[in-house]
Amino acid sequence: MPNNKASHETSTSNDTAIQLVKLTKSFREGRDQILKGITLNLPARKLTYILGPSGCGKSVTIKHILGLLKPDSGKVVVHGNDITQLRGRMLKEHRENFGMLFQNSALFDDMTVFDNVAFQMREHTSLPEAQIRDMTLLKLQAVGLRGAAHLMPSELSGGMARRVALARSIALDPMLMMYDEPFAGLDPLSLGVIGQLIRQLNDALGATSIIVTHDVTEALALVDYVYFMADGAVIAHGTPDEIRASKEA
Repeated sequence: MPNNKASHETSTSNDTAIQLVKLTKSFREGRDQILKGITLNLPARKLTYILGPSGCGKSVTIKHILGLLKPDSGKVVVHGNDITQLRGRMLKEHRENFGMLFQNSALFDDMTVFDNVAFQMREHTSLPEAQIRDMTLLKLQAVGLRGAAHLMPSELSGGMARRVALARSIALDPMLMMYDEPFAGLDPLSLGVIGQLIRQLNDALGATSIIVTHDVTEALALVDYVYFMADGAVIAHGTPDEIRASKEA
């Protein structure tokens, strides 16, 4: 059976990449409590899902991990550093450690597929263009779209656009990956392809990955560990088999 929120103690193990410790967050001067003292230990080099219905606090949780929000109380510890204490350049560098896949893919409409994937390399590295070209084509090959490098986003299907966005998110080989509803709006075939790509790329990179989704069926087919949230609290967590057996999730 999965552990419940009360039994989930914090850990200082090297196997834990990200910790949220008794995190609380309210808006409108404390009248709307969104997070109610949640504690999560996200394992290093694994694929973790944060599941739950809309409005349960998933997105607010993710914004705290990225340092986009400050908690009312509690800590957010990433690789041993409490990021709630970071400011300015250090906070910017923290955010740049993450690869991000957004729900709507967020491709640049006026750039080709190739230029979308190459964008971060050009912006954040001093690599020569020849090396950027090779690396970009390699990322596109990893998602099965090397032959689509010349296309514009308007020429892509929804599943193809999501795969291009996935290639862009791994352009700099990040060790921390964040996926925001990666299965939303996809047909069953594309959904399965994206899920398998996420699993394969996570294992190839040895990354610590977090997927925020409400799609329980697809998530449990790919996951290493699951947190199930409801009403601003963690109500269950465990392995896929434990979550399936839980009466709380």
